[in-house]
Amino acid sequence: MAGATACGGAAATRAQIAARPEKRPAGQTFAHPGVLVGKAQLTAARQHVEHRQEPWASAYRQMSRSKYASPAYKAKPYAVVECPPDTRPGQGCVEEREDAIAAYTQALLWNMTGRRAHAEKAVQIMNAWSDKVKKHTEGNAGLQTAWAATSWAKAAELMQYTYDGWPDGQELKFQRMLRDVYLPVVRGGSADFNGNWDLVMADATMSMAVYLNDKPSFDKAVHHFRTRVPAYFYLSSDGKLPVKPEGSDIDTPEKIHTYWFGQTTFKDGLSQETCRNFKHASYSLAATSHMAETAWHQGLDLYGEVKDRLAAALEFHSKYQLGATAPAWLCGGKVQRDMGPDTEVGLAHLRGRLKMDLPQTTRLTREERPEGTDDLFVAWETLTHARAA
Repeated sequence: MAGATACGGAAATRAQIAARPEKRPAGQTFAHPGVLVGKAQLTAARQHVEHRQEPWASAYRQMSRSKYASPAYKAKPYAVVECPPDTRPGQGCVEEREDAIAAYTQALLWNMTGRRAHAEKAVQIMNAWSDKVKKHTEGNAGLQTAWAATSWAKAAELMQYTYDGWPDGQELKFQRMLRDVYLPVVRGGSADFNGNWDLVMADATMSMAVYLNDKPSFDKAVHHFRTRVPAYFYLSSDGKLPVKPEGSDIDTPEKIHTYWFGQTTFKDGLSQETCRNFKHASYSLAATSHMAETAWHQGLDLYGEVKDRLAAALEFHSKYQLGATAPAWLCGGKVQRDMGPDTEVGLAHLRGRLKMDLPQTTRLTREERPEGTDDLFVAWETLTHARAA
């Protein structure tokens, strides 16, 4: 890690210093809190809200007025969460995702306001699930587990490292829940499914690994990031065809074209699911940014490995989300513009820390602020990650 001077002995600029990963305390494997949101970001968000600065003040009002912030919020835990991949009714799927987001929301509110009632509510929700849930079943089990686990880990990380009222026995039970019920389902990924599955499963693995101080699982998620992100977002440097997902049998031009929803022309920033819809590509932008941001807080610069690829993907999808006409080579000239609240974290690093020019993403993000929650695994990222510019 560089010190106070840059290469060649010249004094480092403020921008260069800001563009370095955070340092971990000596002898400590992980920095805490460090699942997506670091201590400095929590402090900055709180100060912005206290001074009624935008867009943070509006983002805070949006969060505090949501159903997840209610002091009367009650968890609805299930022993078995059943999530079919078809039209059959599930059991506990929506409840689990919403309860996990509610726990994270209450944890953020505790950090914004200092009101212990929010901390107690966050812990109450997490305890309710750790006392009951045993497994996930049906075809969407992997995706459901990943969506919920990302929010559980963010909530638990904040409560562990900013609150002193979570009884040790209950927290240990929650940790066992993540290790036994969630981590085994997502740690191996899902190579042959659409890439948003694989990426959010890696996001969940990394998030839980930091909270649980589980370095082997963290390293597994890092490997997953390094192999899956290039196989999901295309760059011309990959060659004529996209990178094959590691562990899959998608290894011929015909299989690749089918896997990429019939797309046969590949240009910088295109994703494996662009021609399915922008919603799923957007999930993957969020998961990629989440992993890079969490790794950043741990002193590992994954952003640096994918910055051009991530920037191209953000700009590509933002351009068409904003209404640009899709050319005939792109999805037959028809795209489904349904991106979610998924651009804030990546933009904060690429434009905020690295000073990269992302005009389309900047415009889209400003128009969408405050970016709220998708009710799946993304929540309140304008509040935690927005930059003023």
